[in-house]
Amino acid sequence: MRYFAFLLASATGLILAAGVASAQTVPPEFSPPSLEDLPPTPEDDAIDAPAPAVEEEDKLARELDELFAELQATEKEGEANRIAAKIQRLWLKSGSPTVDLLMARAAAAMKAEEYGLALDLLDTVTRLEPEYAEGWNRRATVYYLQQNFGRSLTDIERVLAIEPRHWGAISGLGIILRRLDRKEEALATFKKVLELNPMSTNARKAVEDLEAETAGEAI
Repeated sequence: MRYFAFLLASATGLILAAGVASAQTVPPEFSPPSLEDLPPTPEDDAIDAPAPAVEEEDKLARELDELFAELQATEKEGEANRIAAKIQRLWLKSGSPTVDLLMARAAAAMKAEEYGLALDLLDTVTRLEPEYAEGWNRRATVYYLQQNFGRSLTDIERVLAIEPRHWGAISGLGIILRRLDRKEEALATFKKVLELNPMSTNARKAVEDLEAETAGEAI
């Protein structure tokens, strides 16, 4: 976690130095981000799954620990995808029907590229449930899509403080580092994703590409 805190602070500092921390623009050499840049999110229908009661939180934590152990042990891609999807569904459970409804509406707004509405909804989510990692993660995604990388990094930091194993947030950090041309740090970040989710095709492709790029630059 200290490593990611350093990367987040370093990347945010670079954005601040470039004068884009709060602006909705990035230097012209960056192509506009899109949802295709990001790792897949759970099916939106999963938000309708029953939210865990407060007394079940310990049970949920144990279930996540068990699923992560299974995910890191399996060598079958299909099985890994099934386990990863189950983890993502558990992450979506906020414990609040109101928050679940707001998350569903925010997901619909994101698909429609209504980012202002999505932010309004997710602002409410983070106020109602500040310890709900997925609320911060979705808001980080919206900020990223708006090219507001500074705020996206701030929300990623909140996600990882709550759930350090959130490979989606870590992937988001890697994508931003790559866009900032911090290739070595991006490579290390995507390798961390593979430690958590070894069958992640997005992370594996990013690692392969970045290893080739950094090897070519070293020659």
